[in-house]
Amino acid sequence: MNKIVKDALVLTLITLIAGCALGVVYEVTKEPIAEASEKAKQEAYKEVFETADSFVDLENFDADKANDIISQKGYTDGTVTTCEVVNCVKAVDSSNNLLGYVVTMKSKAGYGGDLVFSMGITKDGVLNGYSITEINETPGLGMKAQDDKFKDQFKGIKATTLEVSKTGGGDENTIQAISGATITSKAITYAVDAGLLYVSSLLQGGAA
Repeated sequence: MNKIVKDALVLTLITLIAGCALGVVYEVTKEPIAEASEKAKQEAYKEVFETADSFVDLENFDADKANDIISQKGYTDGTVTTCEVVNCVKAVDSSNNLLGYVVTMKSKAGYGGDLVFSMGITKDGVLNGYSITEINETPGLGMKAQDDKFKDQFKGIKATTLEVSKTGGGDENTIQAISGATITSKAITYAVDAGLLYVSSLLQGGAA
């Protein structure tokens, strides 16, 4: 019996020490991780809105309301949301004049899981492009969504509806799919569609 009690005490002590150690590690790494995350986010913002001097939070941004706007337009698959608006900030110049918006989108329709990216849209409704911050697609296929060849198709577009083509052709609002990665191509494209739709509602005076 004494041995059992002793072993239990030893295990308890080990658990306590391990827990304390993990707590210390978390506190030490929490701030650097947050700083790295913020840096990556700001870099993504700048990539899609090079002319902006800074980015400020959109007043009264409501993710639920934003996602209600896009879901009403069909960005759901039955009861499953295929993409969602994560956040939206204003792109401003040095005098704090509005240049446009940067919307962070999450697509839940990727081949390898969620795709998260930021997209810049001018106050005239023109898409500057997108910058991916989270992707787990197949190397050599879906990962090409990060390549300029695919991304550049989204620059300079002024539309709320884009289509994906496997064979090419079509107008400027037709996106050429990545060869062998149509699922990824559609996941990005339709999430961009949703982001354009949301910003369009902002430009028309809709609620944030």
